[in-house]
Amino acid sequence: MNQSDRQDAAKVRRHVFREPIRTRLARVALAAVLAIAPALATGQPADWPNKPVRMIVNFAAGSSPDIVGRAVAPVLAQRLGQPVFIENRPGAGGTTGVDAAAKSPADGYTILMTAGSTMSIGPLIYSSLPYNPSKDLAPVAAAARIENFLIIRSDLPVKTYAEFVAYAKRNPGKLSYGSAGNGTSPHIAAEMWKAAVGVFAVHIPYRGTAPAIQDMLGGQVEFMFDSGSSLPHVRSGKFLMLGVASSKRLATLPALPTFEELGLKGLETGTTHSFYAPAGVPVPILDRLNREINAALENPAVAQQIRGLGAEPTPMSREALAALMSADMKRYEVIIRKQNIKSD
Repeated sequence: MNQSDRQDAAKVRRHVFREPIRTRLARVALAAVLAIAPALATGQPADWPNKPVRMIVNFAAGSSPDIVGRAVAPVLAQRLGQPVFIENRPGAGGTTGVDAAAKSPADGYTILMTAGSTMSIGPLIYSSLPYNPSKDLAPVAAAARIENFLIIRSDLPVKTYAEFVAYAKRNPGKLSYGSAGNGTSPHIAAEMWKAAVGVFAVHIPYRGTAPAIQDMLGGQVEFMFDSGSSLPHVRSGKFLMLGVASSKRLATLPALPTFEELGLKGLETGTTHSFYAPAGVPVPILDRLNREINAALENPAVAQQIRGLGAEPTPMSREALAALMSADMKRYEVIIRKQNIKSD
């Protein structure tokens, strides 16, 4: 082979070996672009989550939303691969915490665990709110359907529901009841019950259920409607549970009568504790959170803690949660208008 032939062969070899390298590099670059294209289109960070997630609970520690949030958080953290820490932001019937969540960055690192009443009742009784629930928050996942129980102190001179009604009627204005705050479903349940039986009692709103329970234990209030946080005190004998404001008896408390069975029709005040995120969080992140929270609700330990409130886990899609909240708001709007209930 002469010098000219060798030079031509070298050119061929350079072409043969370089072209596949270029092709492979092009393919790698194209694959990288395709991999991040969905994130670029939605604004979702490709590595989300890469830092801890904050869970705002809009009621005090020990409340039923707090109990549900703390049950879900460690399992959710395990599934996300990042810590999930609780931040209690009670006040104004839960609206303080909702406002804090609504004004947080829409990056997927803040979620809200809220009582359903904040979303379905609060907008109906507060003349103004610093946020718009339907515009400033995005549904993430339902957690638990919560019912309200009539709880009284066991040291009162009564033992049955009928005896308590008679006692309250004999003492108009002398009894007081606590609630988790204005506009919460326990507050609405108590107001509906008072109107139905013709009882006058003084409402004392608290910054969550836990301080209301403490004052009831201390003798400052005689009764309350509670969404399950007081069940340990019922089991210990300090409180008596007289009825549940639901359409049917609960599987977790089958011996407890409904108010319809006790002679009061239409006293149904259930709501759903749920997770929300600031509006604008990319849909893929919302969908991921929905999947992981629904999976956490299937965890036996999480389900057991929720059932400890007399409730049941309620995994569902984000769309189903939005429809449920809309239906609850319409139902409560009828009740609130009929009873003329307003924020105190």
